[in-house]
Amino acid sequence: MTASPSPQPPSAARGRRRRGLSLLALLVLLVGIGWGFYEWRVGSQQEHTDNAYVQGHIVQVTAQTGGTVLSISADDTDFVRAGDLLVRLDPADARVALAQAEAALAQAVRQARTLYANNQTLAAQVRLREAESGRARADVERAQAEIERLQEDVRRRQQLASVGAVSDEELHHAQSQLTSARSQRAAAQAAATAAEAAIAAAREQLASNRALTQGVDVAQHPSVQAAAARLREAWLASRRTALPAPVDGYVARRSVQLGQRVAAGAPLMAVVPLQQVWVEANFKENQLRNLRLGQPATLTADLYGKQVRYRGTVAGLGVGTGAAFALLPPQNATGNWIKVVQRVPVRIALDADELAAHPLRVGLSMDVQVDTRERGGRSLAEAPSARPAASTQVYEALEDGADAEVERIIAAHLVAAR
Repeated sequence: MTASPSPQPPSAARGRRRRGLSLLALLVLLVGIGWGFYEWRVGSQQEHTDNAYVQGHIVQVTAQTGGTVLSISADDTDFVRAGDLLVRLDPADARVALAQAEAALAQAVRQARTLYANNQTLAAQVRLREAESGRARADVERAQAEIERLQEDVRRRQQLASVGAVSDEELHHAQSQLTSARSQRAAAQAAATAAEAAIAAAREQLASNRALTQGVDVAQHPSVQAAAARLREAWLASRRTALPAPVDGYVARRSVQLGQRVAAGAPLMAVVPLQQVWVEANFKENQLRNLRLGQPATLTADLYGKQVRYRGTVAGLGVGTGAAFALLPPQNATGNWIKVVQRVPVRIALDADELAAHPLRVGLSMDVQVDTRERGGRSLAEAPSARPAASTQVYEALEDGADAEVERIIAAHLVAAR
């Protein structure tokens, strides 16, 4: 049997434990110093959150007019360019409405042309009534002259009859002529009065007709312009049976089906422009004190992991907490109350080239870290944006050709009415 080693003295074991504890304490101290230095130089100048999600425009494609779906040119996940045909509706109803509007415009042109032509007819009637009134006044004057002559004749015969120079029969005959002349004067005066009334009525008709035509030509007449507006509306409805994609993007949430009868305003599908997404990072309220517009941010997505990093910029800070804009906001003034740290959405703009290289989807989780060393910027925007947040030009050409069609119809029926 071999002899067992002699036990070490207690003082040596205590020395080793003391050195181990000293090394451990030194290690903890160094770690604490390193962590404190990191927090002082780095951690205190960065804000981090994993409560962040990708957001983007979800552009709804809705029917602009009612109709039956004839064809669907794009399905979910398909990529479409702005202006590409998405859905076509049956144009039969729109064509009928357009034909009715064209006929109404033609009728309005002819009716307005009749108003202008009536000005000349009514003016001629006024001149005719004035001539008739002149003749009636002349008849009154002639009747008055005849009465004066007959009155003088009766007076002479009365003087002669008193001395027996004329017979009573001749005197009675002269008096009968005077009575007849007076009756003719009364009739002439009634005719003159009727002629004056006819002149007033004709002038009123002429003034009324001129009020409908004064200051504008046939093409600019209000009734013609109203009919032209209805034609443009029908023209737009006929062009809106083809629904284009408003923006470049990917089709999502397609609900429209072939043969479906859709009404104006009914949602059919959505187009999501993934090249225009951003990140909405929800920071705690105590993390906002150093956040400023324009500060750089580093982001990672759970989709790609830590291998892919996105560079971003703080584009805007929300004007309220998420709870304030919730569908059912909290009522903190009632019942028992427990303080909950609120979060404010912060918008992070992403680099377009990095998005193109590693596309994101709306709703994906993100990890955001904002570098807050530069704190000279603003926390809220002070001036409105110089450009629109979103825009499209695909609907601007819908009215092309409507004005030319209106002018063609007006010109054709102006010539036909002459």
